[in-house]
Amino acid sequence: MWRADLGQIQARAGFPENRPLAEAVWVPATGHNMRYIEREITLLSDGGDMSIHRRRFLKAASVGTVLGLAGCSSQQSDGNASPTPNSTQQDDQQGSGQIGDGELVLATTTSTYDTGLLGALNPVFEESFGVTMKTIPKGTGASLRTARDGDADVILVHARNAEDQFMQDGFGVNRRDVMFNDFVIVGPEDDPAGINGMESATDAFATIAEQEAVFVSRGDDSGTNKKELIIWDEAGIEPSGEWYRAIGKGMGDTLVQANESGAYTLADRGTYLSMQDEIELVIHVQGPLKGGPVILKNPYGVMAVNPAKYGDVNYQAAMAYIGFLTSPQGQSMIENYTANGSQLFFPNAIAEEPNFGQYVPQGYSAEQAQSLSRHDKQFLYWVENEVPTNY
Repeated sequence: MWRADLGQIQARAGFPENRPLAEAVWVPATGHNMRYIEREITLLSDGGDMSIHRRRFLKAASVGTVLGLAGCSSQQSDGNASPTPNSTQQDDQQGSGQIGDGELVLATTTSTYDTGLLGALNPVFEESFGVTMKTIPKGTGASLRTARDGDADVILVHARNAEDQFMQDGFGVNRRDVMFNDFVIVGPEDDPAGINGMESATDAFATIAEQEAVFVSRGDDSGTNKKELIIWDEAGIEPSGEWYRAIGKGMGDTLVQANESGAYTLADRGTYLSMQDEIELVIHVQGPLKGGPVILKNPYGVMAVNPAKYGDVNYQAAMAYIGFLTSPQGQSMIENYTANGSQLFFPNAIAEEPNFGQYVPQGYSAEQAQSLSRHDKQFLYWVENEVPTNY
């Protein structure tokens, strides 16, 4: 065993001295652990998220310590084989009563955070399951990228096409519907573009563009931004010019800037209602919750990161969180969560009628699922990848 001075490691890896991870950590004196630690610090020096990679760094050190201690124990014993790393970690986890490594990283859209919903849900989950949660609110697109990089255990997002691609690429498993609300088109009360009461979102967008009324876009590849771009595309318009302002901010910041600029924007109803007493914007085009066009629907889904892609994700805790959100308790909490006297989200995980579409990408048909050739190919794939060649 040796004491790794992180200042020395940071210097070797080119990591800035003014961003220390910790003072020191004890790790086994092996070249493998040293290389892994240097790689994690190098990722940080290249601009990575320090809080995310710090978790991976400390996990690497702690696992290395377990392995090192196991090796020392076996050398001092009467020659019995030392326990495998997996069994050692499992015994530690079972003894402590925690799920996985005890921390769950959730990457999520900003609307679940800005509305305060997660502030109500997550502490209950933490207390019930003995898990510490780290929430990363950064928009659906960024959340999916975080999960693709292996830096999240579970995602809660609202862009079904992007979620489907995430599943099809093998990064997401066990998707469930959680809740829904809708999008609304909001703007200044005097309505300079004259869109108030329109029944078509595409017509409203086309009118805003024709009048060159100021429109503030999130411009951050979030679920809301993806929906906005779908509407522009349906309207046959590629927005540009001084009137169109993409700011790369979350929903709350976008509403504040639109309010200050006397501009229109697309907002999820939940965040708008939660901020209604802070801004003067009004709803000009309703979503389907109040008879508006279905294109403004806004469903949310939760999904675990595939442990086959990243072995260090806390898959057990991710599945526990999915179960919590979709349980009667979680669904009741979502239903009863309000802001400014209004319900913000509507739970949809529990239903008497089966809803198989939530588990698989859209377009995955029953005919495909029942195809004998498809089943044969799937089985042969399992055989090829799971059965030892010398079986």
